Amino acid sequence: MRPDRALETMKQQNTWCSRICTQPVDVEKVAIRCIPALWYGKRGGLPSEKLAPESLKVAAGNPPRGGIDYLTRHRSQVGARIRRSSFQNWLRKVEVQIFGVRKNADTRKALRFFSERRIKTHFVDLLERPAALGELRRFAQKFGAMALVDKESKLFDELGLRYAQLSDDRLLERLSEEPLLLRMPLVRNANQFAIGPAEDTWRSWTVL
Repeated sequence: MRPDRALETMKQQNTWCSRICTQPVDVEKVAIRCIPALWYGKRGGLPSEKLAPESLKVAAGNPPRGGIDYLTRHRSQVGARIRRSSFQNWLRKVEVQIFGVRKNADTRKALRFFSERRIKTHFVDLLERPAALGELRRFAQKFGAMALVDKESKLFDELGLRYAQLSDDRLLERLSEEPLLLRMPLVRNANQFAIGPAEDTWRSWTVL
């Protein structure tokens, strides 16, 4: 009963309430969550089954395609930055020593490889300063003395070394005296060694 009206019987109140509560609603004019109304035609409206209440259910606080764990994603981004920074700091400490001749294509390839990765290099031009026996022995202990010899060079045949039988020490002496006999470049990274264009080995040194 409203205060501005006269007393009404209970039956009259129920009739008035039923008229209000059962007033028909044109669902064609109702929009749900800013989605086009329940009509479809030439304008590309959505069919009613796609706008059913079941299809509109969304977990609270999450987008329709699933939740986003912002904390986990933030931690992963921070972790990636830390790992990247650690790798860069470690890479700055790497320093390789390259023995070769600048006119040698494989030597230039090695210099370019490490330069592109901003790795410090100490280049020894064997035409200006021949390799010391101690350095050659380090490579020979890893690969053998004959592995240091460039058997395809003209000097190898000119000196008659193809058929000569030399001890390892004598062969290393000849290589020190005749640097163009060496298979270049000789690359050293601390206690790791590589002979010739060993790009796969070089690359393994740049991985943390």
